[in-house]
Amino acid sequence: MTSGAKTNKPATEVVVRRAQAADLSAIVALDATTTGHSKPDFWRDKLARFSDPGSPERAFLVAAASGRVVGFITGEIRAFEFGAEPRGWIFAVAVDPQIRVTNVGTRLFDEICKIFQDAGVEKVSTLIERDSELVLAFFRSQGMIFGRYIQMEKEIG
Repeated sequence: MTSGAKTNKPATEVVVRRAQAADLSAIVALDATTTGHSKPDFWRDKLARFSDPGSPERAFLVAAASGRVVGFITGEIRAFEFGAEPRGWIFAVAVDPQIRVTNVGTRLFDEICKIFQDAGVEKVSTLIERDSELVLAFFRSQGMIFGRYIQMEKEIG
C-alpha cells in the first residue's frame, strides 16, 4: 500500500457495549453523517428509553474504537403487529463510513440478536425504505429475507 492510501481497517480494537448518556453527541453526529438529518431530540429520547442494561426487551448498543463511537444499533422486542409473535425489531443501525466493511455492523447486529435471543425470541425484523440500497444490502448480508408482512402507508398531510 502506498503512503497516504485509505484503509478500511479501524486503528484499534472495536468494543461493542451498551450506549451511555455520554455517547449522545457522537450518535447524533454519526446518524447525521449517514442519513443527512440531525435529530438530537429523537436520539436523546431513544437513548434514555433503550440504554438501560437491566431491560431485556430493549437495547441500544454502540461500537467504540479508541473511545470514539464508530457505530450503533438499537431495537426492542415487540409483539403487537396484528397478531405477530414476539420478535426483535431493529430501528436503526449506522457505521462510520470511514470504517465500513470491517464487520462493525455485523458485530452490532450479532450482539443485538443475542440480546433478543436471550430474552426468548426467535426472529428479528426491521423496516427499511425500498431505495436504501446500502441498508438493504447490509441486512441481506446478515441473512435477513423479505418477511410475510406488507408495510402499507397513506399520505395524510
